[in-house]
Amino acid sequence: MELDECLELLYQGRLLPEVTVRALCFKLKEMLVKESNVVHISTPVTVVGDIHGQFHDLLEIFQIGGAAPDTNYLFLGDYVDRGLYSVETIMLLVVLKLRYPHRVHLLRGNHESRQITQSYGFYTECLNKYGDGSKVWHYLTDLFDYLVLCCIIDNELFCVHGGLSPNVQTIDQIKIIDRYREIPHDGAMADLVWSDPEEINAGSMDHREEFYRESSQHFQVSPRGAGYTFGRCVVEKFLHSNNMSRIYRAHQLCNEGYQVYFDGLVTTVWSAPNYCYRCGNKASILELYSTNEFYFNVFDEAPENKLLNETVNPSATNLKAISEYFKEPVSDPLQPESSEPDVFSDAYQARSASSRRVEYFL
Repeated sequence: MELDECLELLYQGRLLPEVTVRALCFKLKEMLVKESNVVHISTPVTVVGDIHGQFHDLLEIFQIGGAAPDTNYLFLGDYVDRGLYSVETIMLLVVLKLRYPHRVHLLRGNHESRQITQSYGFYTECLNKYGDGSKVWHYLTDLFDYLVLCCIIDNELFCVHGGLSPNVQTIDQIKIIDRYREIPHDGAMADLVWSDPEEINAGSMDHREEFYRESSQHFQVSPRGAGYTFGRCVVEKFLHSNNMSRIYRAHQLCNEGYQVYFDGLVTTVWSAPNYCYRCGNKASILELYSTNEFYFNVFDEAPENKLLNETVNPSATNLKAISEYFKEPVSDPLQPESSEPDVFSDAYQARSASSRRVEYFL
């Protein structure tokens, strides 16, 4: 199939044939294998955070930010899991990258992983939409191994999905990481996609020296179970050592769509509004016009998600709707009769893998 024909179908929310998915993944791997772990791009560019299978919100991003290739896009990872349209989301981005390779850039997130996608929805979704014998999940997770790890904009802005690592002091150390594999449990590659900034109130310190001695300003074990949390001291050292001015990253839900740390040295961009169709948060995309001119374009969930939100968050009066939507009874043998099912739980996803088929087009 021609790329433009694929795009036409994907923008309509339709699934591509498995044989086409296989061919597209192969072609994109051929392209990505030629790219460094760290890609360099220039402004203007629009930076997009986590999407997590919220396909209609991705379409909304192209409405408010401009369609590719009229707008340059840098996506910071976490394209799949949690949302109900991960296949449509990642395939649209795959074809856009193939069609406009210098206009669309895709970084790897911690959810672009075989292990994580087997627990948070993407594996189950592939089975639901293509059948138990399909290899779509294998084609796409193999492709994830080829996604680049970081991006530098205008030789000054460092972009990554998660954060920094005690194993990485320089950009050159990132360039020599062997990225063509599953994300490991620890080490530099894991830290880049799993770590988070953590800010404490400097005003509580009597002296600046005491502030920099505070352990939270350095690397600490992350409560996520992978990666680290890091403070201002780590950020300032990394930026100074690499002649960078700021860090842009994703990975953390922000109620207002974005969050600024350390007086602007680190910024989180979050692009999945009403995360999991129930968190009620705003989302944003970061429009960078130059290194010092930018705009956070904040938006709410797409109109199409309103019906979906009612479906996956049932009240006592619309349990029948969720039963019909998921093509199975709502009763959950692992939960009390009066409780509502958690459709995002691992147990629910595993039980329904063989029987539920997600309606992918609203």
